Formats: sequence, C-alpha cells, structure tokens
Amino acid sequence: MRRAVTLATVAAVLAATAAGSALADGAAAGPTTAAGSAAGSTTRADSTTGSAAQRRGSLLDRVPARGVLRVCTTGDYRPFSHRDATTGAYTGIDIAMAGDLAESLDAKPKFVATTWAKLVEDLAAGRCDIAMGGVSVTLERAREAAFSEPYLTDGKTPIVRCEDEKKYRTLDDIDQPGVRVVVNPGGTNEQFARAHIKRATLTVHPDNTTIFDEIIDGRADVMMTDASETRYQSKIHPELCAVHPDKPFSFSEKAYALPRADAQFKEYVDQWVHLATHDGTYQKYADDWLARPVE
Repeated sequence: MRRAVTLATVAAVLAATAAGSALADGAAAGPTTAAGSAAGSTTRADSTTGSAAQRRGSLLDRVPARGVLRVCTTGDYRPFSHRDATTGAYTGIDIAMAGDLAESLDAKPKFVATTWAKLVEDLAAGRCDIAMGGVSVTLERAREAAFSEPYLTDGKTPIVRCEDEKKYRTLDDIDQPGVRVVVNPGGTNEQFARAHIKRATLTVHPDNTTIFDEIIDGRADVMMTDASETRYQSKIHPELCAVHPDKPFSFSEKAYALPRADAQFKEYVDQWVHLATHDGTYQKYADDWLARPVE
C-alpha cells in the first residue's frame, strides 16, 4: 500500500509539473499579433523537434486512461520471461514486474510477442509501451529507445557440460579449432560470440528454449550468455555448469526499454524501479521464481 501511495504521488507531481510548465510558457509568450501567430503556427508545423509521443501526450496519462499496459517480451528467456508453448501463458521475474508496474498505473498488462532482433523496432513503432524480459542495455539499442534505471548487473559467461567446466574458462580456451559454440540469434549473445569467436565453430540455434539441449546432447560444447541465465539453467539442468558467473567476460546491465521521447513516462518508471529494487519487491519475485521446482 505504501508503494502504491508513493507511486501515485510521483504521478501527480509529474503531471502538476508538466501543467505548471505549460502555463509558465504561455504566460511568458504574452499576446501575439495575427501575423506572429500565423508565423508561429507555421514554425511549429515545420518543426522536427517535437515527437509523436509528445503530441499525443505521455503514456503516464494514456496507460491509465486505456487501462492496459502493452509489454513487448520475447518469452524465451528464463528466469525473466517464459511463454508456455501449450497455454500461451507468460511467467518469469519480469512478467511479475510488468504486473506490478501495470497495477501501479491502474492498468492490466497485455503481453506482445516479439523477438530479440525485432524488440526495439517493435517498441519504436508503437506496438507496445515498454519492453521487458531480461533486456540488456546497449548503445545500439539506446539509439532507438530509452532505458529505465537498471535493476540488475550482468555479463557474458560460459555454460558447459559439467565434465568440461575446467576446460573452457577463458575466451582463448573457447576460441579454438574443434570447439563447438552455440548461440541464439538476434541479441547480445550473438553479438558477443561473433565479436570473439574466430577459430571455433559457431552455430546459430533458432530456439532459445531448447538451445541448452544442444550442449546436453553433445551437439555443442559451449554457450556464452548472461551470468543470470547460466545460473538458472544450471539449476534446472544438473548436467550443465555455469563457468565463473561471478566473474563474467563482460559488463552489462538489465533495464526496461521505453519510448525514447516520453520523458514523463521514463521518470515514472525510473521511480518505480528504484522503489521495487529497494523495498524487496523485485527480490521477492526473483526468489519466488528461482524457488520453483524443476520442470
């Protein structure tokens, strides 16, 4: 209840600030002549600095008005986002977080299926209001989308059959002729692998939900993915071991991707993330998911 009141207060303050700024701008402008008004209208019509989102109003207002928060998610990245192939139902840490965010906005979440290759494109095209599900912050993505305050620090690290745990500890160990590296397409895993794998055999496996079976069944030797995923997959697949997940090869952060021009909505989501990561909300969802029995 305290978090709900706090977030409601944040929303009211942001709305009041925006309204006050508009009034102040109007007062400062003062009266205009008919010619000046016409010139100003032409200038505004020709301007390319205003965004479509700003002209329509912030999602901070539109989401509560429609009662639905549209969430782009891949559904193939446990423990953050998983879509059941039979029922179509979504579960995961970020799925629970999406429900919490929607509730704070007097709305319900509606999950929009996407892929890693299309995630930012779908967000920028307005097919959803936010992208969630273990999204790593990258400069390439930041050119098309804004990012919330990060909620998790992560990085790429190997996952291998446990008997090979000591065999593939460095990038040089992995990037050798005869080593078979497998990767899922379209995201930061593929980007990292293509940047570092030059001598080993690199295979793109199209289904991120079955990719770990490639290692278990002996068709691949190594996958490099986020340390958070290697920890979870080694939990549900005892044949697999995460290699030094506390000291990954790279640094990254996970956050929620947002429309680039909607500053008011971003400020609200930032405040929501800050509260959720400090009042135990995020940790509760993470603990609940990781405590689930192995499927």
